[in-house]
Amino acid sequence: MKIIDILYYTGAVLLLAGAAARLFVPGSFALIYMPGAVLFSLMQFILRPRSKVLVVRRLVMQQQLAGILFIAAGVLMFTHNHNEWMPILTCGAMVELYTAFRLPRELEKEKKK
Repeated sequence: MKIIDILYYTGAVLLLAGAAARLFVPGSFALIYMPGAVLFSLMQFILRPRSKVLVVRRLVMQQQLAGILFIAAGVLMFTHNHNEWMPILTCGAMVELYTAFRLPRELEKEKKK
């Protein structure tokens, strides 16, 4: 396993653990979430598939937008005392979920051509 893959999965685990830690550690959950969000988003920008197909490029841009939303949610965790970050995190998660299912399918179509 490459180091980039390890960093990607570490970021994903920290991101998820930080979001879930809000229930158990309300004071410092952002300290767990934010490094995971930055690491996960950075690895998405590095590992993006390069393609000439418009659909794949659009999905990659949507995936990068989700990463930016994850970081924005982390910034709001630090700057606001209430739950203003939750809608942004939810939007990022929905976009990420959509691209996680759609992007591999489109890449497989591209390989068959």
